[in-house]
Amino acid sequence: MASSSERRLSLLKRIGYNPDIIDVPEIDENIYINEKPDLYVKRIAREKAEKVSKKHKNSYIIAADTVIFSGAKIYGKAFNESDAFTILKKLSGKRHRVYGAICLISPNKNISLKLIITQVSFRVISDKEIKDYISEGEWKGKAGCYAIQGTASKFIKKINGNYDNVVGLSLIDADKMLKGIKP
Repeated sequence: MASSSERRLSLLKRIGYNPDIIDVPEIDENIYINEKPDLYVKRIAREKAEKVSKKHKNSYIIAADTVIFSGAKIYGKAFNESDAFTILKKLSGKRHRVYGAICLISPNKNISLKLIITQVSFRVISDKEIKDYISEGEWKGKAGCYAIQGTASKFIKKINGNYDNVVGLSLIDADKMLKGIKP
């Protein structure tokens, strides 16, 4: 598994997959100028998988990436509390899309790449609620600065699409991919 995400690991384990190796890929995750969110998440998931695949040549490698897209802007993880506040304030009372990509590379280097898009609507969130949420620390390391499976669930008015994609890994798609690639 090409990831540092405990969430993704626990999601995979929940459906019966227990990776033998967890290797954190060191890649440049900067967004290119005018890069679209679908192309960005697919590129990053693939780069993560390819980087780890070079070190573990005879293994299946799975990698994923998730970003939030709102107001023509891609939001990844916040750098600090001020950044997290700004992002959550922009998401407050609006719809956004969660773009998730999964890349699977087999030992013979077959590559499978899947894009999943989920739409999420936030209720209006007060500044105090945002500050209180940020003080809990749940926003750290999360695309869009929230964990739908945690305290931030109280901000969610509506979700259209795959819930697990918002958490960090579409399990139905990961399972299909893992069962579908032949060695």
